[in-house]
Amino acid sequence: MSGRNNTLIRSLHDVGLAAWFGGSLMGAIGLNGAAEHEGSTVAARARIASVGWAKWVPVNAAAIGAHLFGGGGLLAVNAHRVRTQQGVGASTTAKTAVTAAALAATAYARVLGKKVELASSYSVEDNEKAAEHPIDLEKAQRQLAWAQWAVPAFTGCLVVLNALHGEQQRPMAQFRGMWEHARSSTPLVP
Repeated sequence: MSGRNNTLIRSLHDVGLAAWFGGSLMGAIGLNGAAEHEGSTVAARARIASVGWAKWVPVNAAAIGAHLFGGGGLLAVNAHRVRTQQGVGASTTAKTAVTAAALAATAYARVLGKKVELASSYSVEDNEKAAEHPIDLEKAQRQLAWAQWAVPAFTGCLVVLNALHGEQQRPMAQFRGMWEHARSSTPLVP
């Protein structure tokens, strides 16, 4: 791919991750904190937070999509480094595992958030849906709080792994990594 395409996919990867991390952190601190401050009851706090999180869902989905698309593009562009530069394969594997954990935490938080939203809604339709699948609102909120903090924790780890990948792309790091890979693959090289 050309440098222009690399810039585009790198930008999608990085901006998507920045939005995913920043949005989840702001929601866990700012939005949930505001709901806690402004809501007079458990249900009112849940409604306030649910409205804000529901508005964030489409933006978050776009950010995650951009990050994954950019990550796939970067993996394709750098496949030779993953195979031949010592350390890059391991950090790529770690980054893939942490991305999967972040996706799982995000999905779990959304499922719990939807349950809390239904259980705390004023809507007759939502109340009917909630009655079909009753939940313990306070328990769901406790689980949701943990899940919402897991997302910025995992995406923060991705930011750190992204920095590591950047360091591994420095020319001397590439040279050393490829030399070490060659040395370990060929027993006669000193």
